[in-house]
Formats: sequence, C-alpha cells, structure tokens
Amino acid sequence: MSFKKISALLLVAMLAVGAFGCKKKEEAKEGAAPAAAPAGNTIKIGFLGALTGDVAMFGKPTLEGMKMAADEINAAGGIQGKKIEIVEADNRGDKQEGASVTQKFISRDNVTAIVGDPTTGITKVAAPIAQKAGVVLLSAGATGPGVVEVGDFIFRDTLLDSIAIPACIEYFAKDLGFKKVAIVTSDNNDYSVGLSQTFRDAAAKVPSIKIVADEKVKDGDKDFSAQITNIKGKKPDVILFSGYYTEGALIMKEARKQGLKAPMFGGDGLFSPKFIELGGPAVEGSMSALGFSTEQAAPATAKFIEVFKGKHNGELPGLFDAQGYDAVMLLADAMKRANSVDPKVFKGALAQTKKFEGVSGTISMQANREPIKSPLSLLYVKDGKFVLKAKVPVKMD
Repeated sequence: MSFKKISALLLVAMLAVGAFGCKKKEEAKEGAAPAAAPAGNTIKIGFLGALTGDVAMFGKPTLEGMKMAADEINAAGGIQGKKIEIVEADNRGDKQEGASVTQKFISRDNVTAIVGDPTTGITKVAAPIAQKAGVVLLSAGATGPGVVEVGDFIFRDTLLDSIAIPACIEYFAKDLGFKKVAIVTSDNNDYSVGLSQTFRDAAAKVPSIKIVADEKVKDGDKDFSAQITNIKGKKPDVILFSGYYTEGALIMKEARKQGLKAPMFGGDGLFSPKFIELGGPAVEGSMSALGFSTEQAAPATAKFIEVFKGKHNGELPGLFDAQGYDAVMLLADAMKRANSVDPKVFKGALAQTKKFEGVSGTISMQANREPIKSPLSLLYVKDGKFVLKAKVPVKMD
C-alpha cells in the first residue's frame, strides 16, 4: 500500500473519530441535567420577586428576610463549609420578566434553589422552568392553586387559604358565637373569587354556620348601597369580604351609614394601613387572617423580631420578611438533613419536613408539598391599628 493511500485512510479514520466524538458531546449536552450540585465555596439561592413596581411591597421584605437568614447561617459556618449567597434580580412584577430572571438564575448564575415569587401569577410562570431544570423553587407568598402541582421540585411556605379559612370558621363558631355570615365577592378579582369559594366550601362543613347573603361587587366600584341594603335585612353576625382593602373600607363605611353593626372579616387583602386610613371609624373591629404576627411571639420569632429591629432602626418585621427568612431556613434545614446541597437530593428532605419551628409558625409539608402552618394570627382593628385578636391553632396532622 502506498504512502499516499495510507495517509488518506488515516485522515478518513481521524475525521470519523472526530465526527463521532462531536456527536457524543452533543448528545451528552442534550441529555445532561441542566442543574448540577454547586461547586466552589458558595450555595447560590436566587431571589425571584419585584423590587420596583406595584408588588414591590411583597418583594422587598421577602428579600430582606432571605438576607437575614443567609447572614445567620453563614455566621454559624454555612452548610458543609459553603456560604450561602443570595442572588437577586428585579422582575418588576412582570410575568415575562419573571420567566427571564428564572432562566438567568439557572443558566448563568447556577443557583441551587430559588425563593419566590411572592405572587401566585409569576410563581406559576417560573415553576415549570425550575421543574424542568431540576432546581428547587420555594415560594414565600403564593397562595393560589396550580403552584406545587407543577412538579416535585416546587414548594411554598405560606399559610394557604384552604388551611386558614376552616380554622377561622371554627373559631368564629366556637369562640365568637357567630352563626350568620354574609359573603361579598369582587367577581373581577381572581383572588376574591377563590377566597369566597374556599369560605363557602369550609362553611358547608360547620352546621352552626349559615351563609345568609352572597353579594357580588367589582374592583373599582364606589357605590355599595344596594348590596348593603340586601345584607342588612339578613342580620349577619359578620361580613366576609374576600377582596382588597379599598373596596373593603368603602363597604364598611356604607354598612355603618345604614346602621349595620356586623364586623368585616377578610384575608391578607385587607391587611394594610390604607384600609384603616380609608375606612376610619367604620372599620373598627374588622378582622384579617394572616400567617404571622409580632404579638405573643414564640421564642424563635421573638429572637427574629429583635434582630430585625436592630437592623431596621426599631421597625417591626412583617409577614413577607418572616416568610422570606423561613424559606431560606427551610432550604438549609433540608440540605443539612439530606447531607447534600444537590437539589435532586435535598428536595426529598424538604418534602419530608415536619414541625419545623419557623418564625412565621410551625411548618409541616404535606404529601403534595403544600405547607400546613400553625398558628393562624387573627388581627383586628382597634383604636386605628391592627392588633392581635387571637392565635388560632391549625391542625398539623
């Protein structure tokens, strides 16, 4: 065989090997898991939330709570000798931007987990991205349906309406002696529609509670005289309004104008200084169900409050500060119990969390990765301020 023929055959063989190698590399690239266990000395956790825009009031405190938790964990030596780094970005409360930020966290920042978004809508956009990449996503605020159903990497640590409302109804019936309830729903508000239905479903299981009126309004309405006239004739013990504070305050002003003395009850949509500012004396006695209160604090919560006050010139923490803090602490706890910082490993430990003593309450994960939290804080307006009315226990089993 001539030298030229040998050279040609060698060249063909080399090209074939090279082509085969490239093909294998491409196949490996396509089949490889998008997320890998973190290398180096840091564990990156992404903050998904708004720092500007209409829902920054949820995002900013969530981030503050996350940073507090990371500082505390790092001061104690970190996890497996690695320090936690909070990677932050501003999604501006926009779903498309939320998706982009989630992609960036995974593909460029190589995060191990993501905390957020505090809102249900953006969480539902981000969850499929995190699930596909094998990155744990834990929302510290989303309460609506369709979140954890996305997959086994998706969690949340917030008190769900489906847990809170039955506990409130039981308290109303046994402790306050309420029997008759009037429901008012803002039917162009998904949150309000969902919360009202949750209340109806829960009330149906308590024989002593009767829904005597079921009225509809809309976000942006100003005149509620017709609805209050209908409700007044039913003589309810309490008015459930499932919407937000602006309409809630105006409804109560109309109720007092017509001589209806029943208090209002709602979810965290009523919990705002604006509710009191807009409603004035008419909202005295109105109640809001939350997953956190600074009053009657458990030891862990009391410590968190004092540290927070020291960092924020005496300011008290709120619900999202606490839930952001707990989210990072839950992730750290799962990593320690799993003895791994790989999300594919520690997600199993996170799913098995039982009676974790968080600053926003005791937290257990159900089989579907939905949290049960206790106690529920029922706040009410007294002398122009929201104060604690009761800590309502929630069944943990």
